[in-house]
Amino acid sequence: MTEHETEREITADVGLCLPDGRLNPDAVGWSRKPLHDTSGIGRGVRGLGRNKRWEYWAVVTPDHVVALTTSALDYAALHQVWAWDRASGEEVDAVAIAPLNRSAALPGRLGGGPVRSRTRAVAVAVDEGPDGTRLRARTARVELDVTVARPAGRDLLAVVVPWSRGRFQYTVKDVGLPVTGALRVDGVDVPVPAGSWAVLDHGRGRWPYRAAWQWGVGFGHGVDADGTRHEVAVQLGGTWTRQGPTTENGVLVDGRLHKVHDELDWTFDPGAYTEPWRVRGARLDLTFVPAHDRVSRTQLGVLASSTHQCFGTWSGWVTTDDGERHEVEGLDGWAEDVAQRW
Repeated sequence: MTEHETEREITADVGLCLPDGRLNPDAVGWSRKPLHDTSGIGRGVRGLGRNKRWEYWAVVTPDHVVALTTSALDYAALHQVWAWDRASGEEVDAVAIAPLNRSAALPGRLGGGPVRSRTRAVAVAVDEGPDGTRLRARTARVELDVTVARPAGRDLLAVVVPWSRGRFQYTVKDVGLPVTGALRVDGVDVPVPAGSWAVLDHGRGRWPYRAAWQWGVGFGHGVDADGTRHEVAVQLGGTWTRQGPTTENGVLVDGRLHKVHDELDWTFDPGAYTEPWRVRGARLDLTFVPAHDRVSRTQLGVLASSTHQCFGTWSGWVTTDDGERHEVEGLDGWAEDVAQRW
């Protein structure tokens, strides 16, 4: 575990890139709101082939998990709609890969314009409206139309992770947002009841060719020392931030972000992903028990990916900035282990 004592909180708008396309040093840090303008990513020839932009949304209901991906990787665009029936274990997956980036529309700032996947097999639309963020998706077997609300004053976690002046990533993780709307799978209406929630992973950056990471998300309730129940969300990252000055770790209690500055110790068995995982740090100690392993592998020449995204529950304890400890049991969510050549 390594403490990043120099992590800087950003509180004003800032550009991710300098005019020449390199990383703006003033952009490095973390924020509670989406304050970064990332429009320099994907424009011009700077970092050509290394620019990565994506919008990933997951909608979690008691019965299903649905994930939408719109991504542009310079030399290809990848779009995906995936649904998992939590009772039967059935996965419904639609993937479209198109050359270059013409089938993807991704704004230079979170909420700064529509997000679109425009292919015959996969269509995704993300739009901001007066009631929140509307997510729509269509494949041959899945139709989704939901609205994700953002409670007033709620924090998120936005982080810039630099590897060098030419390789860096801006990520926004927004966990536990309430969602309402409609879902159909194979022509059957599926409930999206009260208590359903959503997660956003918004990414813009220039990555090295090889990368690996862990990502964990959990949402539910915890209990403080007085026995009072609180809404708790956890956002956990691993490996990819290890060499930089920032982490993507945080705990939200009742919508307030408590930034976790240290690198976390991830313990899991790559040969048995459905066995329990453990994630520890000075501010938290959590055990993740998987119920389902979503395995995804891609091999397309220079583009290759291996993903194990395990869905299950988190239990243990977390602490806030003032040292208050919250015991958590059965937070719904996932943990993933990813290796990329892209």
